[in-house]
Amino acid sequence: MNCSQNDVLNIKDLSISYPYGKKWVLDRLSLTLRDGERLALLGSSGCGKSTVAKALLQIIPQGSICKGEILLKGNDLLKKSNEALHKLRGELIGLVFQDPGTRLNPLMTIGEHLLDTLYAHYPDQSSSLRRIRAEELLDKVGISSQRFNSYPHEFSGGMCQRVAIAMAIALNPLLIIADEPTSSLDVAIANQIMGELSFLCDELGSSLLLITHDLALASRWCSRMAILDQGKIVEECPTQELIQSPKSFIAKRLVEAARNREELTLLAKPLEKVILEVDRLRCWHSMGGMPWKPIWVKAIDEVSFSLHIGETLGLVGVSGCGKSTLCRALLGLIPIRGGEVKLLGRNLATLKRHDLKIARQSLQMIFQDPFASLNPQMTVLETVSDPLLLHGLATKTSAKEKVRLLLEQVGLIPADDFIYRLPSHLSGGQQQRVAIARSLALSPKVLICDESISMLDLEIQADILDLLRLLQKNLGLAIIFITHDLSVASSFCHRVIVLDQGRIVEEGPAEQIFRAPQSRLTKELISSSPTITSAF
Repeated sequence: MNCSQNDVLNIKDLSISYPYGKKWVLDRLSLTLRDGERLALLGSSGCGKSTVAKALLQIIPQGSICKGEILLKGNDLLKKSNEALHKLRGELIGLVFQDPGTRLNPLMTIGEHLLDTLYAHYPDQSSSLRRIRAEELLDKVGISSQRFNSYPHEFSGGMCQRVAIAMAIALNPLLIIADEPTSSLDVAIANQIMGELSFLCDELGSSLLLITHDLALASRWCSRMAILDQGKIVEECPTQELIQSPKSFIAKRLVEAARNREELTLLAKPLEKVILEVDRLRCWHSMGGMPWKPIWVKAIDEVSFSLHIGETLGLVGVSGCGKSTLCRALLGLIPIRGGEVKLLGRNLATLKRHDLKIARQSLQMIFQDPFASLNPQMTVLETVSDPLLLHGLATKTSAKEKVRLLLEQVGLIPADDFIYRLPSHLSGGQQQRVAIARSLALSPKVLICDESISMLDLEIQADILDLLRLLQKNLGLAIIFITHDLSVASSFCHRVIVLDQGRIVEEGPAEQIFRAPQSRLTKELISSSPTITSAF
């Protein structure tokens, strides 16, 4: 493969094997990215997509075997010194990771993250100029400069991702690698962020390598696609050609999964009996101010709704609108400032400690990132049995049998193949099934799913949605389904609530809201939601 002057990146016969693995994660991979081009790298979970990003910056685990060539404007990155690589990261290549929560220092403010990045590369620049640039970057990704001194834990997942993107574009790099950059963002913000990245490419002539499992997102923003399967490129062509006539088996599966996802249908109707009632709920966070004039962030402000047995209630809205705050308040993880939460007619705020503990068993949560929600040192058996033992509902012996039944219930069969595994030995879909099994251990009546499929590829998303439907039908579960994906909410949920700045701006049957939205925000979310049928 000859390197053209128009190529910003030229990967030739790249093979990588991790020290703890027996197989090649990447197997003689070759890929070219031209100046100013936007290329999407797609594939199923575990195909090696993220390893490509790590290889480009040489941040693969120590002891890994790495062979081949990675040419950036003709310079082989595999032959660079550590000092040269340090300068390269940020100035020539900007990388946006998938999970910003693990990349931001909890002891540093948001502004300090940006200032630190700028200082590392421009130590002679004045502090005032660095401050101006940092605030400019926050503005580019939709964050007010008033949040400059906020800490990562005070930001939603989507806002943290925007900070990570601001850090990646801080030095105007020649190449931007975006590794699942919008998986934790709502569609409106995702559309805005991808618009900013695309604008940067156009303005500076930068190239974009978008690593994603979202075919619809890729088809909207990238002109060319490369399909990765088991460490090899199995198909590479213009986006429109791949969508209309995929050639490889994996490409056909991805296109089919994307089309099926846009055509989901409901399977069951909820009962009329109400299981959960929320009345004028308020969750306000203090932001300081004077004692006589405090400043409040009204994360949840006078929210009221009901949830029926067997119903799936979708909760949508832009990042930071209060979706996750609402669910944490329902679970009692954060204090409420006013209003009531009733479970089967009982006000949770009036229950004594023992009665409240029992009531809380009926409310369980499935988190966004399955790996982050599981203790990396605990086996599947320990993870799923832990709530049973904590609540005194089983002995160690009986808990083991209960765990087997739960694993079979969520499709991890045979259970004995999984009970002694650690989370790192499971795929993303298997990790989420374990998390679901753990949430079912206490026989809940309400499941709260907080973006529980957003970090999974399309095929696994479909599997998890089918599993949740089956569990709902068999167990009579009520589900609160937080999502930024309108295509899922419109068909997986019976009813949808749209939140904006802590308030409900629209509520109704999912199909009706998707077909004829009334509020400005809902219209924006729907227009921003990418689909492969509307990509061209």
